Amino acid sequence: MASSRAPLGIGGWLLVLFGIIVALVGLGLAIPGVQLILLGGSWYYALAGIGLVVVGILYILRRPVAPWLYIAILLATLAWALWEVGLDFWPLVPRLVAPAVLAVFALLLVPAFPARGRSSAPALLGALALIVALGATAYYAFTPHGVIRNAVASADAPPAVPAAAAGATDWRQYGRTSHGTRYAPIDQINRDNVKDLRVAWTFQTGDPAVSGSEDQNTPLQVGDTVYTCSPHNIVHALNAETGALRWKFDPQAKSPLWQRCRGVSYYEPVTVPAAAAPAATEATPAPTDGTETAATPATEAPAATPAPAPVADNCGARIVMTTIDARLIQIDAKTGQPCTGFGNNGTVDLKNGMGDVKAGFYFQTSAPTVMRDLILVGGWVWDNVETGEPSGAVRAFNARTGELAWAWDLGNPSITGAPPAGESYTRGTPNVWSTPSYDDALGLVYLPTGNATPDFFGAHRSKAAEDYTASVVALDMATGRERWKFQTVHHDLWDYDVPSQPALYDVPDGKGGTTPALIQVTKRGQIFMLDRRDGKPIAEVQEKPVPQTGGVKEDFLSPTQPYSVGMPSIGTEPFTEARMWGATPFDQLYCRIEFKKMRYEGEFTPPGTTRSLIFPGYYGGMNWGSASVDEANGLLVVNDIRMPQFVELLPREVADNYGPSAAHDGLGTQKGTPYGALKNGFLSPLGVPCHQPPYGTITGIDLKTRQIAWQVPAGTLQDTGPLGMKTGLQIPVGMPSLGGPTTTAGGLVFYAGTQDYYLRALDSKTGDELWKGRLPVGAQATPMTYVSPESGRQFVVISAGGARQSPDRGDYIIAYSLPKAN
Repeated sequence: MASSRAPLGIGGWLLVLFGIIVALVGLGLAIPGVQLILLGGSWYYALAGIGLVVVGILYILRRPVAPWLYIAILLATLAWALWEVGLDFWPLVPRLVAPAVLAVFALLLVPAFPARGRSSAPALLGALALIVALGATAYYAFTPHGVIRNAVASADAPPAVPAAAAGATDWRQYGRTSHGTRYAPIDQINRDNVKDLRVAWTFQTGDPAVSGSEDQNTPLQVGDTVYTCSPHNIVHALNAETGALRWKFDPQAKSPLWQRCRGVSYYEPVTVPAAAAPAATEATPAPTDGTETAATPATEAPAATPAPAPVADNCGARIVMTTIDARLIQIDAKTGQPCTGFGNNGTVDLKNGMGDVKAGFYFQTSAPTVMRDLILVGGWVWDNVETGEPSGAVRAFNARTGELAWAWDLGNPSITGAPPAGESYTRGTPNVWSTPSYDDALGLVYLPTGNATPDFFGAHRSKAAEDYTASVVALDMATGRERWKFQTVHHDLWDYDVPSQPALYDVPDGKGGTTPALIQVTKRGQIFMLDRRDGKPIAEVQEKPVPQTGGVKEDFLSPTQPYSVGMPSIGTEPFTEARMWGATPFDQLYCRIEFKKMRYEGEFTPPGTTRSLIFPGYYGGMNWGSASVDEANGLLVVNDIRMPQFVELLPREVADNYGPSAAHDGLGTQKGTPYGALKNGFLSPLGVPCHQPPYGTITGIDLKTRQIAWQVPAGTLQDTGPLGMKTGLQIPVGMPSLGGPTTTAGGLVFYAGTQDYYLRALDSKTGDELWKGRLPVGAQATPMTYVSPESGRQFVVISAGGARQSPDRGDYIIAYSLPKAN
């Protein structure tokens, strides 16, 4: 007891202060650690917390045994961490870094204990060793972890289309071609010179993605013009070489939510009248009374020859667009003037035939599909608000006149055109909000379907809705009649609608030939490979049993769900308590407790009145950015999101008094059913996902071997971090990603949908990062690439309006190219 009675001095006070800190840390672990034990979780936190409380008391009492007891706890922590997660870097970080930092101070304070002839050298050497280890950990954090790299097999696929072929360098459709592979047969920018890419031009639209709007646009390029749309459907035509404005068209589109435009489309009639000369004008929508409108001068000098006055069929090649207030519009590709011979002075009202449409309940976010002389249009509905929302009917319109050519109403196949007078297309049916693909040779268009609203309760759904939810449906392009369908989820209660454009690519058949395939990526991380002629699986699909307990008595569950066992699944490893993560031991402990409090039996854990976990989450897996196929190497490239959500069904009387309905996270009122749905991301108090990294990856899959060729984390912490604060650190943990990849004949993958502000180029065969260009804000759109006919230079273009979770927003269209000297 003599040591405790000695005068404290500075060293003594430091020991007391450190002891108080350690004791508080111990209490912070021990108390919730007991709760974790009661939930059936790990005993480590309670035991370690009690040990730290004892250590803290010993420091306060200035007992020399205190640091050595702490080191014993640290060694026990190391043994526990290695037993629980092995040598995986990111899982070890929250388990060991904070205890090691405390250990440094514990050892450095050894000389402050009352001297009894002991040497402090071992303690100081131990502190030095820990400092070196922490430094090595910090250095190692800046290298990618969990990387997969395997050899890529020979594709045995037809060679890519030569870049010199007519139109081969244009980007004329959302996925570049009707096959939706996002592959450009251009190799001017390649593995060897991509490091020299520089900004060639920048254009700002004047419509930044703010107040709930988002920039998700992939521009088109046809000839010497680039066409882009902003969140409010404002279209700009830009000089493909310089980025200078040629014309602007503002449809004055408005919606109470979900302001976004993923793209416009291009239609060129086989025979057209002479187009009006290009004029630098800002076009305004044609009024419905038939009067003409004036054009406002834009920034580029007007053409020498003024545009002629509009006539009955005043358009040659046309830009086709849909709007966030459900209109289909055609404008002349050269002038931006509405095509007066299309619909009503250039506009078709897509609400016709839909019955009652409340504001914000039905409109289009994806580009319309132009196929032959038809324009195919689906639509987005406001999920989870109520039953009986507007129909998911898909319609084809005559591309010249805007007249309805055919309709596909899955709830009433007898309706093949407009519904009978006084009726509407079948309400509440699964919709097609994403982008179809089509095979012109087969005459088939492929529709990715959603599910019938609301998402998390389905007892009310019709047999038709059950049959078509979360499916790929092939229709005859000419007639709209169904040819085949394939379902990716049965009785979907998890918002697992099919979000991605199907990719059409001929895969090796193992006999020296190829099979025409449809490759469908999903929110579930499952990748289905089907014969696009008949919808039969090329890669094996198995029906597997799924959880059957915990749902509500009013609803039912499918006993099995389809799994694509013949293709790799991405980011689908089931959760365990050990996979819970945090930036510190405290938020990791919080996440463990919350995980143990929720119901989770793996994928397809049923929603119920107690909180359950959805993983993969309803953002994905893969989402609307879709996949790309490196056609020269037979490689499928996908980016995925690894963000779980929780859902809790609230009884009707609770939901009705809870608050208004939210678009995605938050409350889904689900009116017309017995339950509302409360849902949100599974995050720690620091706003960090509750599971270990990565939270998003980019993966290359060999389509010959059907195995992962490579996988790398997507993005760094540079522009995000705990509590939404930017860390400034290029630590490649792999962040949630939106937008899709693009591949080229130059052996490159271009991608920009990360949470940090970069456009990146990866080696398509290895996933190695070869180049990155800093953006003014983040991006969540898919890049595109083309060769300018003016100079013969290849450009890579990205629309950057801000990453999903970032407050930094913008309105940038940025083009990169090699220096002219190259």
